[in-house]
Amino acid sequence: MKRDLLEGTATDRSTSRNGFALIEVLMAMVIFTVGILALAGLQITTINGNAAARMQTEATAIGARIVERLRSLPFDHEDLLPTVHPHSLLASGSRPYVVNWTVRADIPVNGTKTVRVVVIPLNKINGRTATIDTIIAE
Repeated sequence: MKRDLLEGTATDRSTSRNGFALIEVLMAMVIFTVGILALAGLQITTINGNAAARMQTEATAIGARIVERLRSLPFDHEDLLPTVHPHSLLASGSRPYVVNWTVRADIPVNGTKTVRVVVIPLNKINGRTATIDTIIAE
């Protein structure tokens, strides 16, 4: 009799099932939905990071362009006068920026001017300020 129980005549349950139970399908949908929502959140974070990087790159490029322009001016040009604090202008890339620069005379040595250019994006959400320092000799 034990032998009959071990050999059994009942069919194997795993081979007789056809399809999936409703709870299995629902659990698979929940797991899939959680994964998709995580990817959507990652996508939003990536888009914001790329926008911030683009604005930082634009601000740095605008600052470098202003520094190059200031370095090409004569040493006694009005844009290089230390008496005006700060010099200012409005620049644009894909977004508007305010560019300020200050000039300090005879720093670090006599006959030089230290110029600090600060580019401030008007979009405060993703924008970060870019600062560039340079020394111009007479």
